[in-house]
Parts: sequence; C-alpha cells; structure tokens
Amino acid sequence: MVRNSKVLSKNEKMKKLFGAKNEDVEFSAAEADRDDVEAQDRAQAADRRQLHEIIEDEE
Repeated sequence: MVRNSKVLSKNEKMKKLFGAKNEDVEFSAAEADRDDVEAQDRAQAADRRQLHEIIEDEE
C-alpha cells in the first residue's frame, strides 16, 4: 500500500473532512425506516469523532 507522505495541515484536514460531507446524497425523513435513522445517527457520531481527532492532532 502506498501512502501519501505529505502531512496535512489543520486547514487541509478540515477542507478534506467538510468536502466529504458535501456528497450529493438524497435523504428523505418521510421515507426513512429505523435502519436509515440509525445509519444517519452513526454517520453523525463518526463525523464528530473524526473532527475531534483532527483538532486533537493539531494541539
């Protein structure tokens, strides 16, 4: 596996994180079932953890 050797700055990490959040995905709360709602909750929790890790790494 080849990894990018460049170390990203905090701003670059934030851009990358928020860029990923701008994916064009349609979510309809009216059509969502329990699994959809749970998946949405897990995704939001993962975003919070990732943002926390990025901030901790920079401190």
